[in-house]
Amino acid sequence: MAMPKKHHSSARRDRRRSHLGLKPSKPVLCAHCKQPTRPHRVCGNCGYYAGMEVTTPEE
Repeated sequence: MAMPKKHHSSARRDRRRSHLGLKPSKPVLCAHCKQPTRPHRVCGNCGYYAGMEVTTPEE
């Protein structure tokens, strides 16, 4: 197993990992009701996903 020869500072470690953070997903418009919703999820407004009604929205 490889062993490091010298200790790396936390700043150096964090610079290396800076690109690993999650980026916020952009909202998309629902194809059925045109309301913004999260991608690849059932619309909370109308209950449709991929052109089919999955759930009935409670009002």
